[in-house]
Amino acid sequence: MTAGRAVPTQDDVLGYFDSLSNWGRWGDDDELGTLNHISDDVRLAAARAVRHGRSVSCAWEVAVPGDMERSTTTCPCAADMPGAENMPVPAFHADRRWGFSSERLGMTFHGNTFTHVDSPCHIFWDGMMYNGRSHSLVDAATGSAWAAVTAAANGIVTRGVLLDVARTRDVPWLESGQGVFPDDLEEAERRQGVRVRPGDAVLLRTGYGRFRHEAGEASGFTQAGWHASCLPWLHEREVALIGADTPQDVQPSGYDDVLMPVHAVSLVAMGLWMLDNCDLEACAATAAELGQWDFQLAVAPVRLAGTSGSPVNPIATF
Repeated sequence: MTAGRAVPTQDDVLGYFDSLSNWGRWGDDDELGTLNHISDDVRLAAARAVRHGRSVSCAWEVAVPGDMERSTTTCPCAADMPGAENMPVPAFHADRRWGFSSERLGMTFHGNTFTHVDSPCHIFWDGMMYNGRSHSLVDAATGSAWAAVTAAANGIVTRGVLLDVARTRDVPWLESGQGVFPDDLEEAERRQGVRVRPGDAVLLRTGYGRFRHEAGEASGFTQAGWHASCLPWLHEREVALIGADTPQDVQPSGYDDVLMPVHAVSLVAMGLWMLDNCDLEACAATAAELGQWDFQLAVAPVRLAGTSGSPVNPIATF
């Protein structure tokens, strides 16, 4: 898929850490990175993208048991719960009709399964994080004191644009190891009649979601995804957030010394936030039905202090 394309060399990609850097662009204390592109005007424009009132999820359901450790407590009658007689509210142990259920959950959301957002502290390069902070700011007990997911506590609400490269290439899905290049992005824009603007979230459909629905989750460390050559394009367009139906980077990356260049350059140099492992099939079907490839995208990370990301359920509203 690289025939006829000017593919950057490894030295070019390593140079992106400097040429695409946003360190200091929004001040030395900035932790939002490219989310700064989402201005009030951008949010208002995103609201105007809602033309049909139809909402779809862009997340995978978390399987139980399997993906998540779960312990559920059920109490059909709360008055029978051990210790109910010691509760300070008399009505609690007097009411014989009220019951409840509750859960204790455990999960590792980074990886290739959960739909989640990556904040800038997720990746280090040469021991550094976004905006020149040391990896030492991440502590085993308390998490990260810099650029954690709580920097986006007010949520990420912007215009989303789905670029359906599988549809553009007229295939059900891209094969593992196939990269997406800037000319793919621009061809998708042309065919879909949409253009990525500053502050947008760009969601890349490789078709892996369809494969996963039909054949199950793929194994191994090979996948379709963004090629590193897209990084200058995303920087030039001032994209606020990227997502994909894979964990972003095409694998293998094609570069011996940069395992995941899209993750590394985006999070460390650009401060570009990411949505990994989206399920974009419903979004793509809705976009094709309505003939509308932009929408309001809402992402609300859980406010987990010091955490390098969060499970999320991105909602696209057309």
